[in-house]
Amino acid sequence: MSDALKNANQKLQDIQLAQKHAETHRTSSSTLATSSAAQQSDNVAHALAGAGGGLLSMAITYPLVTLSTRAQVESKKTHQSTLETIKHIIEREGVSGLFAGLDSALFGIGVTNFVYYYWYEWSRSFFEKRALSLGRNSMRLSTLESMAAGALAGSATVFCTNPIWVVNTRMTARKREVADTDVEQQGGESKVVKRPSTIGTLMKMLNEEGFSSLFAGVLPALVLVANPILQYTIFEQLKNMLERRRKTKAGPYDSFVLGAIGKLFATTITYPYITVKSRAHVRGKTAGPQDNMFQSFQRILNDEGWSGLYGGYLPKISQSVITTALLFAFKDVLYDAMVKARRTVAAKKIA
Repeated sequence: MSDALKNANQKLQDIQLAQKHAETHRTSSSTLATSSAAQQSDNVAHALAGAGGGLLSMAITYPLVTLSTRAQVESKKTHQSTLETIKHIIEREGVSGLFAGLDSALFGIGVTNFVYYYWYEWSRSFFEKRALSLGRNSMRLSTLESMAAGALAGSATVFCTNPIWVVNTRMTARKREVADTDVEQQGGESKVVKRPSTIGTLMKMLNEEGFSSLFAGVLPALVLVANPILQYTIFEQLKNMLERRRKTKAGPYDSFVLGAIGKLFATTITYPYITVKSRAHVRGKTAGPQDNMFQSFQRILNDEGWSGLYGGYLPKISQSVITTALLFAFKDVLYDAMVKARRTVAAKKIA
């Protein structure tokens, strides 16, 4: 009888222990799900803030985008100074010519920044969790981790957004020989030829050059993933140094300055490839046999020298640095506003 009682007690203890383990597992799973959901929400908040910051900064600096793009794609023989280019555009097209292709650029920068910041924050959270699991004193990203996060985010962004930037570059790059055909003669009268819209440019490319034309310059674009890698690595390391020194979180003004420094170095180093990519976007199948990235680089270097690879550098570096500085500042403001809004909504739900 005592043995039967012992067996019954043992079974009861086993059942209670199993129930306890099940409850612990459910609690752990619930916590993990809540943590994952919170992380996902934070990634989306960063992505939306990055997209919003990109839209605002691009709209402000877009005339410089037009000037730098035209300077990059024109040959040395037809090269103009920045002031001459501005004057030529305004005389022929009005002030609106400085904003040619703005709609596709805003769409492109919105998608680009959303994709980039989503994957960058996803990568960052992965490395932070890894640092925590390894028992590191700090969850801040190391230089190599910053570079890896930038490489993953940059590669994903290239494949998602290259078609958008090809269309945008086609619209903003106005070669002189093309511009001269904007006015045609019909019955002794001059008639202004209307420039195609973004959708019109896209459809024309698909009809005349095929789907693959939308991925022109994708190899130089992948090489240019080095640009955001350098930019964000410099930014993150400078930001870490600043926060360690001040013992406070960096603000929008700090992000503005550090973002500008990071972009200045990154763009100066990678600018020749930016030129190669822009020319690849503009050149269609009708231009004859296509050079690969290295052939195009060598051709420009042989025909025009290093000055050809750095054509339009001043307007481009000005635009890139100002745009990036504004982007980082706007992103911080927008992200903080989103976090505050989420907390307010959560507090109302609890109340």
